[in-house]
Amino acid sequence: MLSEPTYLAARMVAATIEAHFDKHIHAAKISGEPNVAINPGSRIIEAVIDVAFWSSLRREEGRPPKISLALLHPKQCDQPLMFGKPLRLTPQTLIKLAPAVEQPGIHLGVWFDDDDIYIWGTTHVIPGICFVLEVAEPGLLVIKHKRVDGFGKFVNVAVLKGDDIKMIDEESSGLNGCPQLLKSLLGLPLPYRTGKSVNILVQLAAVMRLHGRGGIVLVVPPGTDKWRESIVQPVTYPVEPAYAVINELMLREEEDGDTLEWQEAVLQAVQLIGGFTSVDGATVITQNHELLAFGAKISRSENSIPIEQIILSEPVVDGKAERRHPTQTGGTRHLSAAQFVYDQHDAIALVASQDGHFTIFSWSEDLNLVHAHRIDILLL
Repeated sequence: MLSEPTYLAARMVAATIEAHFDKHIHAAKISGEPNVAINPGSRIIEAVIDVAFWSSLRREEGRPPKISLALLHPKQCDQPLMFGKPLRLTPQTLIKLAPAVEQPGIHLGVWFDDDDIYIWGTTHVIPGICFVLEVAEPGLLVIKHKRVDGFGKFVNVAVLKGDDIKMIDEESSGLNGCPQLLKSLLGLPLPYRTGKSVNILVQLAAVMRLHGRGGIVLVVPPGTDKWRESIVQPVTYPVEPAYAVINELMLREEEDGDTLEWQEAVLQAVQLIGGFTSVDGATVITQNHELLAFGAKISRSENSIPIEQIILSEPVVDGKAERRHPTQTGGTRHLSAAQFVYDQHDAIALVASQDGHFTIFSWSEDLNLVHAHRIDILLL
């Protein structure tokens, strides 16, 4: 029999999360997707969140658990690892299993019957729009789902940290000057080629955040050196010729884009570029993902003026865009990135802080200002 949940946040968000999955599962079925998950419903969602939260506050041999739970029946995935006897979903069970499933990409398979919720085994493969709950750290839960196309980072739905609840607002894409990178992170549809291209930046952002050293990536138009006007010359570490492996792979995507080998090659190239973002200074890539330089020092263009104001927003329900001085968004990295985009309207800047914050700077034609989009909640 299901226990009565005691984590208040679980009860507060369960119905909203159920509605989110209803909406996206319905849309996926209408579009003809053959393998879409089943919505477990608010009662099960609430119970799973409750157990995961109390599990996150416990330790096994001095270590907090890091677990990914996927709500699906074993028949919905290929080659599942099945336990001989299903295990009841409890904090104690999760704590004991956690060391075995810490590696990325492994999910504990969770399902339910009329009386209880149980863990049936593990899986690497889950259907589109499958409910996934990740225990990221003590008291921090991230609810997400797999993209229907299967490529790229999962789409975050909600982040719960203690009694702080943040629901992702998909309508944030309506903000002035919303970059395609943000639309992709929100799980919104993009044209096929554009979508896969933008997801490269999603993976790069995840690598930047993961190495924890902070960094800046400047994404500039190809075929022009105008960006050099905002960089101290000579460039500290130029890449000559430009590293174009990702671009070459993207040109082959129609032929190989659905193969595991192609995806692994793309991710390896992204990780290579992501490593250079940990070097002091900015990494410069083109919009078609060619690496031009790293360790570059940003400076104000000769004919420009210091930036005095930006718009700051975060894609959460009830979030409000605010006008701020660039120094109020972070430190030197944020100020220099904002200045670069102020001088180079056709570029965007991705900034990762050592504390885990992540911001996209882009130019808003409607507002005639640099728009700083805080997206760390989407990268967890």
